[in-house]
Amino acid sequence: MKLAEWAHELAESLLADRFPDRWAHSQRVYSQALVLAPALGEDAELLAAAAIAHDVGYAREAMDTGQHMIDGAQYLRDVMGAEPRLCSIVAFHTSSPWEAAELGLSEKLDEFGPAEQELVDAITYCDLTSSPIGRLVDPTQRLIEVLDRYGPEHVVFRAVSAARPELLNRVERVQQRQAMALQQRFN
Repeated sequence: MKLAEWAHELAESLLADRFPDRWAHSQRVYSQALVLAPALGEDAELLAAAAIAHDVGYAREAMDTGQHMIDGAQYLRDVMGAEPRLCSIVAFHTSSPWEAAELGLSEKLDEFGPAEQELVDAITYCDLTSSPIGRLVDPTQRLIEVLDRYGPEHVVFRAVSAARPELLNRVERVQQRQAMALQQRFN
């Protein structure tokens, strides 16, 4: 079975029934990864697998540290025997390093490093262009929604606030890579 198919079945089994909105979000993140495939070459399948599985850390079976990125990566590695690169992308997606620092989990996150910047940029782009219920959304608006949802006292609010400039830089880098890939395709 291909990696993305395996990840899709796993994520669906963990999220679809218990977390339908999270599952809808994960499916949109996956579809965004498919859009990026031409710019990723051999890593397209890996990104697609990470995209559909990026939020499995919310599932009860995966919860450990309370940081869903680390919990998801740990579940994929320790329970499912997933390959290290897949686990790394899940561990480092979006604002994970900032959130891990807030929670005192940086050493735990480092178990999954080093992060591959191009793939972390790509998963972050996919996540930030997907609303919590699976709609396509502008990344700036998505960040505003996250901040509004969590509020200033929450660790996610603090992490996303600190990470925001870098998260938007990641989105911009992906958009530039995508534009270059399209340009090369038509030249």
